[in-house]
Amino acid sequence: MKQLLSAEHKTVILVNGIPASGKSTVTQALSQQFGLPSLTLDGIKEPFMAQFPAIDRQLNRQLGCAAYAAIWSVIAAAPANCIWLVDAWFGFQPREQLQVFLQQARVREVLEVWNQVSPELAVSRYARRLEQRKPGHPGEEYLPELAVLAQSARPMSIGPVYTFEQGEDGGDSGALFNWVTHHIASEALVG
Repeated sequence: MKQLLSAEHKTVILVNGIPASGKSTVTQALSQQFGLPSLTLDGIKEPFMAQFPAIDRQLNRQLGCAAYAAIWSVIAAAPANCIWLVDAWFGFQPREQLQVFLQQARVREVLEVWNQVSPELAVSRYARRLEQRKPGHPGEEYLPELAVLAQSARPMSIGPVYTFEQGEDGGDSGALFNWVTHHIASEALVG
């Protein structure tokens, strides 16, 4: 029976947070520390964005939804016993949609790293990166909306959540690494 359970075992670590909350930095640090593969919403979406001469907000959202579905399709096709890092702002889709994708991908364990960021820091980071953003992403007009989003956004809370407090210089990666190590080790013992 134990062998049967582990054959279907997949784990995902959701690296969640609003735009400019530090998700990419955290994902890279976790990938390097643990040797885990990562899928990022922008990494899948941006090559498609480059194929269009102009992208409005509606098309950007449609491409985001397609990239989101592609992430879970890749995870569904992956072999059992994989641990994936998934970098996205999960709040742009309903929680129920995430639950459907997790079920379809046969994910048994969900960990979440919530990147907590103040409205001021999120707006400041986003504004500094405007010149470096790929065409098609929202521009300066998005900053007031981002500030409001930073006040109300919450984690998906489908599994254990680690809140990573983002500051000007990032956060405490050591404590995050310990949390992930504990949960991965616990899951390995169960599986």
